[in-house]
Amino acid sequence: MAKDDAKQAKEGMSPSGSESLGLQWLDDVVAHDFDAALAYLSLKFDEKQAAVAIGHLRKAEVTRRRANDILRACSLAPLPLDDPGVRRDLLKAVSGKRLSPVLVVSTGRGGDIADGYHRVSLAYHLDPFGDVPLRIGAAPD
Repeated sequence: MAKDDAKQAKEGMSPSGSESLGLQWLDDVVAHDFDAALAYLSLKFDEKQAAVAIGHLRKAEVTRRRANDILRACSLAPLPLDDPGVRRDLLKAVSGKRLSPVLVVSTGRGGDIADGYHRVSLAYHLDPFGDVPLRIGAAPD
């Protein structure tokens, strides 16, 4: 197994469970990302429902999913590399800063990225099969 991981790294592929081509991730979500997620979700739900979804995200553990799977589950295409938010996250990554895990709300019809669409898009462009850390919380009923 370690031999396969070394071979994949040498060939520029990320070994299973590793960080996508140099992207470094924080261990947990930064506090202001929950505020950003609440602002976004309040456009889709009423304030009370958005707050319930944020509560579910706060209780969820950080897990990992492939960038392409996150985008597919949320029915989203990756944003282009020249998108200002993706470019900002790329500059952070290049300067050695760690990116915050993503917040995804699971709905009966798939998922929705409540915060981190730019980070998932960047990860996808660097390695579509690379793991992205995220918290997954249920949408309100």
